[in-house]
Amino acid sequence: MALPLRALLGLLLLLVLVLSDYVNANLHLRNGQRVAHHHHTGRGQRGHGKLALHLKHHRPKFKPGPWTHAHATFYEGGSGTFGGACGYDDVVKEGYGLQTVALSEALFNKGEACGACYEIKCVDDPQWCKPGQPSLIVTGTNHCPPNYYQSSENGGWCNPPLHHFDIAKPVFLNVAEYKAGIIPIIYRRIPCRKLGGIRFTISGNPYFNEVLVWNVGGAGDVVGVQVKGSKKLKWTPMNRMWGQKWVTNAMMVGESLTFRVRASDGRFSTAWHVAPKTWQFGQTFEGKNFK
Repeated sequence: MALPLRALLGLLLLLVLVLSDYVNANLHLRNGQRVAHHHHTGRGQRGHGKLALHLKHHRPKFKPGPWTHAHATFYEGGSGTFGGACGYDDVVKEGYGLQTVALSEALFNKGEACGACYEIKCVDDPQWCKPGQPSLIVTGTNHCPPNYYQSSENGGWCNPPLHHFDIAKPVFLNVAEYKAGIIPIIYRRIPCRKLGGIRFTISGNPYFNEVLVWNVGGAGDVVGVQVKGSKKLKWTPMNRMWGQKWVTNAMMVGESLTFRVRASDGRFSTAWHVAPKTWQFGQTFEGKNFK
């Protein structure tokens, strides 16, 4: 009986060892699954968080910039000429009013500043500045070209690197007297507030399309335009011809058109199918504006 009892005890011990290994392995597996599940859930949560953040992320609205010292003069003209270098045909009909300025070479930046809005105050000249330093809100619609034959301190007011505003004469009186000639000012960029949407006026011909982009809110200035058709025309970048006139030789005729506008603050506005496929040259279409 002694031998069988020893054998039985050995068998029981072996079973205990096997069961112990099995339990430990099973627990390890389950723990591994829980850890893996926890890590997977964590990645999923982080991924969804990033996705949600990406979907919810919008560039902030354009905000007023810092005050900067500069100078201003005034110039003669009318609603049909105050928008010349930017391509605006009539600043009054296009919603800018006569509250416009021609920008010096440094500010104009080869037309990129067309449509930008500014707040101007006459300062440090009590003889000519209007009392209380009233603000003049203006839009950059023209170019004050440099005059290298004159000193920047005497006549060459718009020479680089000077920041200078040549204000439309009818509104110069809002901040100073005409007799002042040239006045010291402070200015800052401000958001443009517009009625209605961004306008797209199409002109040219089937082989050379011109699009004037105007009535832009937010930052006001446009640094990029793309066009897309409803059939063959894929997203196509347009080139700045001058001011806010954008051109392409891509075939746009016969397709419904979508325009995507990029402002200087990096925000985009897409006007989906704003022009029907039956659009004609000379027509103007209205899309979504920046707020």
